[in-house]
Amino acid sequence: MSESIRRAAIVTGGSRGIGRAVCLALAAQGLDIVVNYAGSAAAAAETAALCEEKGVKAITVQADVSTAQGADALFEAAMAAFGRVDVLVNNAGITRDGLILRMTEEDFDQVIATNLKGAFLCAKKAARIMMKQRYGRIISISSVVGVHGNAGQANYAASKAGLIGMTKSLAKELGSRHITANAVAPGFIDTDMTRVLPEAAKTALLGQIPLGALGRPEDIGSAVAFLASEQAGYITGQVLGVDGGMGM
Repeated sequence: MSESIRRAAIVTGGSRGIGRAVCLALAAQGLDIVVNYAGSAAAAAETAALCEEKGVKAITVQADVSTAQGADALFEAAMAAFGRVDVLVNNAGITRDGLILRMTEEDFDQVIATNLKGAFLCAKKAARIMMKQRYGRIISISSVVGVHGNAGQANYAASKAGLIGMTKSLAKELGSRHITANAVAPGFIDTDMTRVLPEAAKTALLGQIPLGALGRPEDIGSAVAFLASEQAGYITGQVLGVDGGMGM
């Protein structure tokens, strides 16, 4: 990182799990952090405090990024605090699983709105700022499910596949302004979402992973931190699978 510029990052859904790990990894690189959250103010505050222990500044912003008003509020707070946005990590996501014959229109719409439309709204806001800076990193958290699909997750898989297509389009649109756009596709990561799975389901999942273990949130944080770094400046439009080999 250039020592003359103090860079700042926005992480949507940054209060816990993968989002928290991403915040901490970026803070370790010296970036000031905007922790966006939807629900738990306490968890977001804890993430911000952990970031500040690494010697950076961190703020929390409650905003529903699936709405234009929420995205506007998030970026206004970031600019007021730090005056720039160098890295955007589109991590906010929800699941509403169910087989296609039982999936409601509401379940489909909610997942698409949060996971995909929210990333679009934030990327649009970030692009305007980053184009003026002539520098930026947009990193979206996709999923192995977005590459290969998964029974019972048509909405989630569609949203995560959409992030990949959007990432490649952003890379082509914004590259001339020194802005990169990449996606990280996690496999099954040890988070609150996977801990509630029955043991039989976990065992079956492990059987699909060559490395024989669930990933850690920190594995995703490290991948994002690399793509956000100066060293990754010639990488754009790519999907980095962090899945223990599951996607082969």
